[in-house]
Amino acid sequence: MPQFRNSLPQLTGRPFLTEGGVATTLKFREKIDLPDCARFLLLNSTEGRCALTRCVEPYLELARKNRTGLILDTPTWRANPDWGAKLGYNADALAEVNRAAVGFVDALRRQHAQPDLPFVLNGVIGPRGDGYTAEATMSADDAAAYHRPQIEVFQNSEADMVSADTLTFVDEAIGIAIAARDAKMPVAISFTLETDGRLPSGQTLGSAIEETDAATGAYPAYYMIGCTHPLHIEPALTRDASWLARIRGVRANASTKSHAELDGASDLDSGDPQDLGYRYATLRSRLPNLNVLGGCCGTDHRHIEAICEACL
Repeated sequence: MPQFRNSLPQLTGRPFLTEGGVATTLKFREKIDLPDCARFLLLNSTEGRCALTRCVEPYLELARKNRTGLILDTPTWRANPDWGAKLGYNADALAEVNRAAVGFVDALRRQHAQPDLPFVLNGVIGPRGDGYTAEATMSADDAAAYHRPQIEVFQNSEADMVSADTLTFVDEAIGIAIAARDAKMPVAISFTLETDGRLPSGQTLGSAIEETDAATGAYPAYYMIGCTHPLHIEPALTRDASWLARIRGVRANASTKSHAELDGASDLDSGDPQDLGYRYATLRSRLPNLNVLGGCCGTDHRHIEAICEACL
């Protein structure tokens, strides 16, 4: 049975960690080929599952060391119909791989669980598009229909919640929130931002949060910002705006480069872990409820450790 679906412990304000940039770690440090950044492909082999485990274990240790909670993500960011079809997965195969992903993460939780360390099992939903641009838009109704099958697999699993990561336009966020509401699944909505602090669609972050809340009865449990360096987040944070309280999580990139620059990069830009930690501390002074702390592209356990040192 899901442990926390009816009462997410991160909503109490206790600090929680997430993983860093597991996909970039696998690609650049482990030298593993990941077609279309589809980590779920690694579930198909013992070697792949071992590589995923190696990448997650440092975050389990950091949670134990710092006595925080931990959000354990399924490797399913690309396990949706369009991306699955490119990789040879039909609807039945995608449902099976999403179930397998939950089983993989649940086994890690069972192995490492401690009574006073809540590990929340999170079913990860990725965007229909590439996560960097807002060219392939759709209506909220279409987005709900598109993402509903994956959410329903998580509903019928051990997952405590779902999160929609690196969303680039508001209609997809609304559709995912509606599908999660229909499935009675807690959902976190995570937008990505460009260097100007706006969504790739051009909308401001505050407007996107307010529009999603207005269309869904404020159903999302909370909002996050991901795949964006803190330098690019700061311009989006309007002082004293009420929507700032809806943001609980940040998963920043290590690099200050734009999405276009990162997309074309042949080398990993790991940035400066200590500087990133300092910038997270600054963000915490601007975001009153920020307590879910993690990383995205280019980050690894060193960055999350630096964030812990600066913020906890």
